[in-house]
Amino acid sequence: MIAGMPGAGKEEFVHVALSQDYDVVRMGDVVRAEAAKQGIRKDDQGVGGFANSERQIHGYEVWAKRCVPFVQTDKTIIDGSRGIEELMVFRQAFGEDALLVAIHSSPRSRYPRLMARNRADAPRSWEEFQDRDRRELGWGLGSLIAVADFMLVNEGTLEEFREAARGFLRGKA
Repeated sequence: MIAGMPGAGKEEFVHVALSQDYDVVRMGDVVRAEAAKQGIRKDDQGVGGFANSERQIHGYEVWAKRCVPFVQTDKTIIDGSRGIEELMVFRQAFGEDALLVAIHSSPRSRYPRLMARNRADAPRSWEEFQDRDRRELGWGLGSLIAVADFMLVNEGTLEEFREAARGFLRGKA
C-alpha cells in the first residue's frame, strides 16, 4: 500500500511499480468510477464530497472494502489509503505482512505538481490546495503516514525519486 498527500509522488511510485510488473489498484479510480455511475461532478469538490459522504453513510473504511476484490496477486500496490481504518481492512484481508509505504513531499513542492497535472480535480488556487490538504488530513491521512512501515521522501529530482522507488521495490520483490 502507498499513501501520501496529493502531489507527493504516489503516481510516480505507481509508474515505477508497473514497470517492475506490479499490479496496481488505485482507490481514487474506484471512487471516481462510482461517482461517475452516480452522475457526480468530476471536479475535486464533487468527487471529494462524494467520497466523504460515502464514508459517512457506509463507514470510513468503505473505499478500502470496495477495493479489496480488485487485488488479485501478492505483487499488488494499493494506491490512495487515507486512514488507519483502511489500513486495518487491508491488513485483515491480506495479512500483517501488507506493508504501508508513505510518500512525503512538502506543500511547496506538491502544489506546482498538482497544478501541472491539469486534471479536473486540480486546485485552482493556493487556498483551494490548502482546503484539500485539510480535508485529506481530516480523513486521517496524517496518522496513516505516521504509522507507515517505510517512508520515501520526494524533494529532489524526478529521476532521484524514481531511483529511490525502484530500489525500494527491488528490495520487496
